[in-house]
Amino acid sequence: MATQIFTLVGVLIGALTSYFATAVAERAKFRREMTTRWDERKLDTYIEYVTCIKEIQRAAMDAGRARDQETDASGALEKMEESENRRSILFETFVLLSDDEAATAAHAVNQRTWELLKQARIPSNGTAELHPIPLVQALNVLHAAARSDLTISSSITVR
Repeated sequence: MATQIFTLVGVLIGALTSYFATAVAERAKFRREMTTRWDERKLDTYIEYVTCIKEIQRAAMDAGRARDQETDASGALEKMEESENRRSILFETFVLLSDDEAATAAHAVNQRTWELLKQARIPSNGTAELHPIPLVQALNVLHAAARSDLTISSSITVR
């Protein structure tokens, strides 16, 4: 009778060990899948946000060139405003998905973008001076923060 009890206890311990090992493995698999899912969403949001910033920058520069050439800048300004509206909406998703470092970098990009927008909106006498360099520097910081948030190592320095 004692051997039957030892056998039963051994089977029970084996079953519990198997159950817990499977549960731990499944939980780890689920966490990896969720991390991958959110990382994909983050990457898509980061790309879309930065693309929007670049569209704003290009449109602002086009508006400045049009004014310098004394041509109509309204088309470029309209495109700039459309991109700014998209950027504003995308920023909310960006902040919800990103870590603190990337969100802080995005806030700095927003500040530089607003400065560029302000300059581009001012009617000029043909000497529009738009300086996107502070925006480019803020974008470089944002790129580094986004790579860090997505755990993408990079030995390449963006200039």
